[in-house]
Amino acid sequence: MKEPLDKFDLCVIGAGPGGFAGAMRAIDAGRRVCLIEGDEIGGTGVKWGALASKTMWELAKDYAVASKTDRGYRCAGLSVDYAAVRDTVIEAVKEKQYQLLSQIETFARGHWPGPGSITYLRGWGRFSGPARLTVDLAAGAEQDVSADRFLLCTGSKPRHFDHITVDQQRIFDSDGILQLKQFPKRLMIVGAGVTGCEYATIFSNFGQTRVFLVDHQERVIPYEDEDVSDFVSANLERHGVKIFHSTRLRDILAKPEHLEVVLDFDDGHATVVEVDAVLISIGRTPNIERLNLAAAGVTPDGAGYLDTDPDGRVTGHIYAAGDVTHRPALVNMAIMESRHAVKHMFDLPTQPLTFPNMSTVMFFYPAVAAVGLNEKACRRKKRPYRVATYANALLPRAIAMRATSGFVKIIVSDDDEQKILGMRAAGPQVSSTIMSIALLIDQDKNAMEVLGAMFPHPTMSEVIQECLRLLAGKSIYKPEAFPELLKIRRWRPETGFIL
Repeated sequence: MKEPLDKFDLCVIGAGPGGFAGAMRAIDAGRRVCLIEGDEIGGTGVKWGALASKTMWELAKDYAVASKTDRGYRCAGLSVDYAAVRDTVIEAVKEKQYQLLSQIETFARGHWPGPGSITYLRGWGRFSGPARLTVDLAAGAEQDVSADRFLLCTGSKPRHFDHITVDQQRIFDSDGILQLKQFPKRLMIVGAGVTGCEYATIFSNFGQTRVFLVDHQERVIPYEDEDVSDFVSANLERHGVKIFHSTRLRDILAKPEHLEVVLDFDDGHATVVEVDAVLISIGRTPNIERLNLAAAGVTPDGAGYLDTDPDGRVTGHIYAAGDVTHRPALVNMAIMESRHAVKHMFDLPTQPLTFPNMSTVMFFYPAVAAVGLNEKACRRKKRPYRVATYANALLPRAIAMRATSGFVKIIVSDDDEQKILGMRAAGPQVSSTIMSIALLIDQDKNAMEVLGAMFPHPTMSEVIQECLRLLAGKSIYKPEAFPELLKIRRWRPETGFIL
């Protein structure tokens, strides 16, 4: 059975963070919007990705802190139940999902009296022509939809090995990890990128699981500077994670009571490790198979991504945002891209999208935050720089929190202006402090301009002030007294590092 054709100003395919944000921006512009989602509202950003994993991270962090015995108190009989943890995570997910649905119902066509409206269709949309979709509704019927413009926000899905079956029973990807029924005694995580290291952090913090982390690179988080990568590795190992570097997964052999994982090392030897569960975390791929893009005259590139112009346009009336494009697969990126695309397609005032101040947070223990250029990027661009590192161990707030593991590293241009180029930070509250540097980079500020501000005391933000003072040669604590905690150096393309 097919429902009658319906016409809209904009059809958004995918109701994850990017798609939802784009739909709401179109409502701001008074447009009639159709929002289509084949799976659950909120997409990966809510159900399987950012919100779910960060809820687990918060619970694991709290448990790790409660387990500490160096703070003058001890929690007797502390225990944790994975089923209860999972229920808490699902409760958080549903809370956000119902917020999204509540707003959709508020602006639903036939209910909202304003000029804009939204029609939410639960089903899988596929192009049947350049400006027309057929939606396979979850209820079983089909519905044709036409629109003046389309915004593709179908996101991504976990990448798998061709020879390994992810059954979501003992071999999982990040979309299925909540199907665990209990803490595995031994968990192997294949892939030491952000997601793999975050789940290694989560399960090691709960203290119920022996965690193995496997990656084919020499370092975890390989795109970051060596000091950041080494910091993450050291903290994972301190919490019991066994890391296999320069290692590749050959096979997983299923036995009745366990899994045997065969690992190949770059030096030629192999190792077999017995575990109870495996989490495959080797990246993500664009989720576009169901769209029938050929009918719309759209051809993905060889890697399956959609090429867009700076405004998110794929073709004249079709735009894309989020994980289906070549930009990093981040929730904040998808939201910015989709909102900008909608503003552009409806001729609303826009500013060019630039990302020198794009900040990210990696939820390890302690957390790590990044914004702007790192040292590797500066050297690749042959850009002279100065860099200072200030350890949290000298910061009163970190000392009071008994959380002195961590640092702030700020990179500035190696000239008289000392423009702020980037920051890496590790420790408590970095998800908040990183934004201040993001704004300063966006405003093209230099170190001396920032030092005119008074930072509150005692706070974690003071480490930014002291790091900038270190760059200016005016820090209260001196590298000569604390050479392991305070570091400063310069790099120029013609000379390399200058001590």
